[in-house]
Amino acid sequence: MKVLLVDDSGTMRAIQKRCLNKLGIEDICDADDGVTALRLFEATAFDVVLTDWNMPNMDGLQLLKEIRQRNADIPVIMITTEAERNRVMEAIQAGVSDYLVKPFTTDGLRDKLEKWIPVRI
Repeated sequence: MKVLLVDDSGTMRAIQKRCLNKLGIEDICDADDGVTALRLFEATAFDVVLTDWNMPNMDGLQLLKEIRQRNADIPVIMITTEAERNRVMEAIQAGVSDYLVKPFTTDGLRDKLEKWIPVRI
C-alpha cells in the first residue's frame, strides 16, 4: 500500500501519517503543495492520494483535475476544512473519490479508505 499525502501544513501531514500508521499503512510519500505532489504522482505508482484543498502553488482541486487527466481510477480523497455544499459538489464534479472534513478521527479516515483500498487494523 503506497499513499501520496498532500497538505501544506506540516502538522496536518504528521497527524495524518500517525493515523495512517495506526491503520497499518507505512509506505507514505508526502508533499506540501500540488505541484510537488503532481511530480511525485508522475514518477511513482500510488494506491491512493489524500489531499488538502487549500494549498499554495496548486490547490487540491487543481491537483485532482490533473490526476484525473492521467489516471481516472486511482482513489483521491479530499481531506479539507471546505465543507460548504457547493465546494463539495465542485470536488465531486472534478472526480473526487471521497471527502473527509477536518478535523477528523482515525476511525473516520479508516472508514473512507476502506471503501477504496484494503485497510488492516
